[in-house]
Amino acid sequence: MLKVIKGAVLTASLVVASGAIAEEQAGHFKGLAAPDLQTAVAHFSEYNNRLEQVLAGDLTDMDLVKIHELTYTLENALEKINIDLEELAHTLEKVHVASETYNRDALKEAGPAYLNTARIIVK
Repeated sequence: MLKVIKGAVLTASLVVASGAIAEEQAGHFKGLAAPDLQTAVAHFSEYNNRLEQVLAGDLTDMDLVKIHELTYTLENALEKINIDLEELAHTLEKVHVASETYNRDALKEAGPAYLNTARIIVK
């Protein structure tokens, strides 16, 4: 019975150790910050291009590490883009309502604000 318990403990230890080694190999990276929408869009574009280039190869272990590292910057960029796009949707709604209600003053305020942000995404 003692041998069975020792075997189970050894097996569990190996499973935990292998998980720790895999975690250590993958590593954790900070990724580039995306403090504003313009930076986020630039990082999103550049790092998607980098991802595409790596994916075009044979995907070595080093490639997987590169992809893992790239995803941190992509996640940061996408988070900022999502936040700003949600705000943009609210601004567009202001444009919509202002045009619908013939509120020229509100439209003159919301319209340029909408376009300024929208043009960062699509030029």
